[in-house]
Amino acid sequence: MSSPSAGHEALEAFDITDPLPTGTTLLEASAGTGKTWTIGALVTRFVAEGEARLDEMLVVTFGRAASQELRERVRWQLVEAERALATPDAPREPNDLIDLLLTGSVDEVTVRRHRVREALGSFDAATIATTHQFCQLVLRSLGVAGDTDSSARLVEDLDDLLIEVVDDLYLRGFADAEDGPLFSRAEALELARAAVNDPQAR
Repeated sequence: MSSPSAGHEALEAFDITDPLPTGTTLLEASAGTGKTWTIGALVTRFVAEGEARLDEMLVVTFGRAASQELRERVRWQLVEAERALATPDAPREPNDLIDLLLTGSVDEVTVRRHRVREALGSFDAATIATTHQFCQLVLRSLGVAGDTDSSARLVEDLDDLLIEVVDDLYLRGFADAEDGPLFSRAEALELARAAVNDPQAR
């Protein structure tokens, strides 16, 4: 895991025990190296250390599956931290985040546990969503002040709509054709996808 330095000249290793980042931090790493764990750990640290409440955070990712995974990971990190803070002497697997949260006086550890428990109690209100879901939340929150169609629905994938349109047009165009359709439904779908993916198509 690496993040750019202030001058954007060199990459430096990211450590969850370093001081919490401020401003913009880019975490750059290949698949399977722990980016989701790191995001969950950062959320847990921000909450436990009193830098932000969970309802003040916006955690956004791409795709519904990634959003669900991230939501589960953040919740698990908070649960794990709460358990460790409740029983500091209990045996556990090595964990840099938990080790960091357990440092300090008994009072500091107690306050951290209280903050984490509070976050878990209000976890359903946490904004951990896809970009599309977040945009829809914002538009809905505007109510009548928003210049949008209240029945409009943001979708991540237009393919279902594309298939529906192609099926309607295909049936309308060829249902009564005596000589059969000029091309197959599969070819119609292929043409439609090509048109949708071409920014210059009319």
